[in-house]
Amino acid sequence: MKPVKIVIIGAGSVSFGPGSLRDAIQSKDLRGSRLVLVDVNEDNLNLVTRLARRMNEEAGTGLIIESTTDRRAALPEADFVITSVAINRDELWKKDWEIPRKYGIKQVLGENGGPGGLSHALRNIPIILDICKDMEELCPDAYLINFSNPESRICMAISKYSSIKSVGLCHGVAMGRNRIAQILGRNGEDIDVKAAGVNHLVWVLDIRDKETGENLYPLFREKEAALDPDDRGLYGHDPLTRAMFRHFGYWPCPTDDHIGEYLPYAWEKVGFHGYDFEAANAYREKTWEQIRRMADGSEPLGDLLVKPSGEIAFDIIQAIAGNRNAYALAVNVPNNGCITNLPADAIVEVPALVSGYGIQGLTMGKLPDGIASLCQKQVDIQRLTVEAAVHGDRNKALQALLIDPVVDSMEAAEKMLDELLAVHAPYLPRFHK
Repeated sequence: MKPVKIVIIGAGSVSFGPGSLRDAIQSKDLRGSRLVLVDVNEDNLNLVTRLARRMNEEAGTGLIIESTTDRRAALPEADFVITSVAINRDELWKKDWEIPRKYGIKQVLGENGGPGGLSHALRNIPIILDICKDMEELCPDAYLINFSNPESRICMAISKYSSIKSVGLCHGVAMGRNRIAQILGRNGEDIDVKAAGVNHLVWVLDIRDKETGENLYPLFREKEAALDPDDRGLYGHDPLTRAMFRHFGYWPCPTDDHIGEYLPYAWEKVGFHGYDFEAANAYREKTWEQIRRMADGSEPLGDLLVKPSGEIAFDIIQAIAGNRNAYALAVNVPNNGCITNLPADAIVEVPALVSGYGIQGLTMGKLPDGIASLCQKQVDIQRLTVEAAVHGDRNKALQALLIDPVVDSMEAAEKMLDELLAVHAPYLPRFHK
């Protein structure tokens, strides 16, 4: 495989940065490739860059490591651009959750669905489209691999308002597969799942033994039915996931809090206490301290050189650059017939074939009617949210809230939208021309 240039925007993130480095450094086929780390936080960027250089040297991967706070300086001649960005992520996310709650809206997480998901998208879509504009000018043939949330809404904006080739990635289906494997008493790597839906509301339609091809869904139904109601899975209790499985016939993923963002009754099973910001902040500070020690050479690299992150961005990069026929468990792409009873422009999450020809989502056929209806509603919200974000259209934003299953009051929708737009005004110039 010939060397390529990979630009990682958001490399200064405490989780995304080191996670990406794991996969880049463990990809021996990338020898001679350029890895350019980009972040607006210079201190974090310098720290992650030092860590990257130590990892590269100890692993002998042979990457050329560069870094810059100026993405336009990084983009020329890029073959792949990976994005994971947000503005003051936890600080603004907390407002996205608190403001709707003040008006009686019972959203369980406030990140990707409900009023919080709308607010998050209004901030992030313009950022990603600005990156796409730079790419159109500086590296028009590069592939954009996006991890930024809300995934499906961002990917639709890219599809409709940019010429850049792109794909959205999420490890939610892998999480679902691992929970299924746990219930079956197997290893996740030993089973094959086929899943389809929209991001964070993806449904496992088929479960097979990887070696024999045996249909494991009958055994899985039997094992799940025998579980204690309070069974704690790999990612915590999942009463909502299990209830949706029994009612709709297929296992949804990734986890209760994420699928619950799209369901008006989710709070009955999950509660609406929101994200644990204090625990996240404590974890972040602890991890940064560990990264500092690793970057300075005072602590061993541990499993950074041997254990993959669980993401598939670098698998996709190697499959495209090396023209391999590789299988991807789940990608977010325009539907175009992958799911036959959802619209062509919908952003769906499906398996894919990846090669030098690009990324082709697999045809998964028709979703069961009830599941298709749940997904269709999110597609409708995708469209309205994208138009609102791109044009600064308050009315479209309000419509997105008024059709959202989580919103049960017109008065609350109007008031919380105005407050969200006012509180986030510095980050929403299109709404305050």
